[in-house]
Amino acid sequence: MKTEKSAGNQSLIRGLRLLDLLSNFPNGCPLAKLAEMSQLNKSTTHRLLQGLQSEGFIQPAISNGSYRLTTKCLSLGQKTLSSLNIINMASPYLEKLNLALGETVNFSKREGDYGIMIYKLEPTTGMMRTRAYIGQHLALYCSAMGKLYLAYEPDDSYLAHYWHSHQTLIQPLTHNTITSQQAMVLELAEIRQTGFAMDREENELGVGCIACPIFSLNGNVEYAVSVSSSIHRLKQLGIQNVLAEMRFAAEGISKELGWNKG
Repeated sequence: MKTEKSAGNQSLIRGLRLLDLLSNFPNGCPLAKLAEMSQLNKSTTHRLLQGLQSEGFIQPAISNGSYRLTTKCLSLGQKTLSSLNIINMASPYLEKLNLALGETVNFSKREGDYGIMIYKLEPTTGMMRTRAYIGQHLALYCSAMGKLYLAYEPDDSYLAHYWHSHQTLIQPLTHNTITSQQAMVLELAEIRQTGFAMDREENELGVGCIACPIFSLNGNVEYAVSVSSSIHRLKQLGIQNVLAEMRFAAEGISKELGWNKG
């Protein structure tokens, strides 16, 4: 009985390994190559593939003797992603970031033309409390996380549409607020180049914010993390030191969402 159970576990592990290998070959992979990569003989590989095919996870590819994954695998992956509780998954990284820097840590989600604050950790050593709150709508044009969403928006025409449809919203909150579309184009290009965004006292004088993108499985930016504090405190901590801690957290959360830096 124990031997049968062990053999069953071994077959399961081998089958999962074959699925993992096939995920690297969207147009299909020959049986011989799969056997070589999995270090199994051809007959064992063929038997496992037949089992996976009967369950609907793989199907024959166009090339004779090749196999590829089916959309059932995609459906399974999407169900897994949708079942993730993003706060529970991200909070360990955000808490470590909060403890490492001692300053306010924010986490937001993109919702159309706004960002929504969905999580916030108060400073542990810093003295300044920000006005941000969970559920707050973040304007895209003047917040660090909002500018990230603009920078990584896949639709090239979106910025022009946003600027035109939000003319009444786009107002100078301080003398640093960007209110020119052309200036924003330059700002977003810099964000894409450096991989982070800043609120340089654009919402409130004396207060700054640094934000890093969270990449999803498809490479889109649907979430963002930021650290807020006084400009003086951020300079004291060192922008590069802050970024190093933030990028570690952002990349960790991105990987949890299935992103592969490649």
